[in-house]
Amino acid sequence: MTTVHVEPTLAVERVAPSRAEVEDFLFLEAELLDDWRLDDWLSLFEPGGTYRMPATDAPDSDPNTSLFLISDDWGRLQARVKRLKSRNAHIENPHSRTRRFVANVRVAAGEQPGTVRVRANFTVYRIRYEHNDLYVGRYDHLLGWDGETLRFRHRKAVLDLESLRPAGKVSIII
Repeated sequence: MTTVHVEPTLAVERVAPSRAEVEDFLFLEAELLDDWRLDDWLSLFEPGGTYRMPATDAPDSDPNTSLFLISDDWGRLQARVKRLKSRNAHIENPHSRTRRFVANVRVAAGEQPGTVRVRANFTVYRIRYEHNDLYVGRYDHLLGWDGETLRFRHRKAVLDLESLRPAGKVSIII
């Protein structure tokens, strides 16, 4: 009689999420924003997370030395969501209808353990008062990853537009 020895299997900690998991995360974000579920969208951020959108003529600038269209730390990000949900946010009351498309998602390990760098292209259509605006650009994100859950640590949207005209407004979260 032959005895077979079987080694117990060890749980393997996943070092990084798959591209499909990152895409699902970005698609969920797009859905939450399109459905104007801003509190749920905010929950996709780590506490202390940031959201930045550089000026169209300086996409790689530093927010400490350059003007940005949006440069929100955690407190300002929470205040932005609260303000956009308020009836006092006249520019978004009633809120815009939007459709977001995310494509060409690229995923790489972050510099620190538990982080993931993500680059993706986006298109956002904004429909409001019989006007259609188009925003095109790329995302450069740093996501936190605990082995199961992705969260924005730093979210950056870089517009490829030469100017904000004719769209003119970035009151919506791109």
